[in-house]
Amino acid sequence: MTTPKASIVLSAGGTGGHLFPAQALAAELVRRGKTIVVMTDRRGTNYATAFPGAAIETVPSAAFSDRSIVGLMTAPFEILAGIVSAWTKLRRVEAKAVIGFGGYPSLPVMIAAWLGRFPSAVLEQNAVTGRANRAVMNKVKVMAAAFPIARFAPKDPGKVVLTGNPLRPEVVALSGAAYDKPTADGPLHLLVFGGSQGARAMSELVPAAVALLPPSFKARLDIVQQCRPEDLDSVRAAYQGVKAELASFFADMPARMAKAQLVIARSGAGTVSELMAIGRPAILVPLPHALDDNQTPNAEILSKADAGWCVAQSSLTPEKLAGMIKLAFSDGDDLARRAAAAHALARTDAVERLADLAENLAQSAQRAAA
Repeated sequence: MTTPKASIVLSAGGTGGHLFPAQALAAELVRRGKTIVVMTDRRGTNYATAFPGAAIETVPSAAFSDRSIVGLMTAPFEILAGIVSAWTKLRRVEAKAVIGFGGYPSLPVMIAAWLGRFPSAVLEQNAVTGRANRAVMNKVKVMAAAFPIARFAPKDPGKVVLTGNPLRPEVVALSGAAYDKPTADGPLHLLVFGGSQGARAMSELVPAAVALLPPSFKARLDIVQQCRPEDLDSVRAAYQGVKAELASFFADMPARMAKAQLVIARSGAGTVSELMAIGRPAILVPLPHALDDNQTPNAEILSKADAGWCVAQSSLTPEKLAGMIKLAFSDGDDLARRAAAAHALARTDAVERLADLAENLAQSAQRAAA
């Protein structure tokens, strides 16, 4: 594809937490007739199908974490090369606005946008500003935030705009789906997932907790659990005699969430945003090794609103989790109230808000050039 000019440029890291919001915004801007260029690292060559209608440009980048001594020494030079490359490409495509989504591949692009005085913004998906966004948040014109910033806010709080996280269309379609509260003798629908980094702990903790529940209670459980492929056999054996559907991936996860009466999960930004949108109570166990402990403040947004529970993995024993599951399912009215409280926090128009923000930045550039 020939790289277009007069573009809105999006720059995102390689993980789903950064890419999914970028994809959602790209689709909305293409729908509005805008020309989109995606700038990322060398993995960008695989992104063509993820960003239909957008041109892909790759720039050098580097992370300082998980690298060898030699890697740490060369990282600044890789980033510098990325800045030069990005600056050149931003000028070539005549970027009217540059939107960053965090992750280390976005850093050279956002620094180049600042140096080149291109109107720019970042989206922070978590309540704790990530390191890449933290490096540029005082340079960009606007900082869009999925949640109120709990830690590492920009010097000028006026540049923070609360937009919410862009959501998948399947999630938006289920926004505020009716909640089927548990009854005294009906089935108990429990959904469990942990993400790629956190599924192992869920595969160990939740089956061990379920094993401690009374037989009459276990007979009513209907569990759906996402596990790592290598854990499927052991989890299936642990659930012997309990109704449980296990898989390493569920393509219809939003529908599974809508059917759940209680969710046990990590508290990544996407998970918390989807729980809010659909409106489901959850026991949230923040990933203990997340950078800057960024999942705990996400979970606390729900727990402080009485929409769920936040519990540290270090204090969560099978006995404690079994008690929490039993107590939660014992009060269907309370779970229904928590489901409503979760949905009250939702911002399901986040992608429209972000698209408006991007268009306003682009228009400001056009006015300045006139």
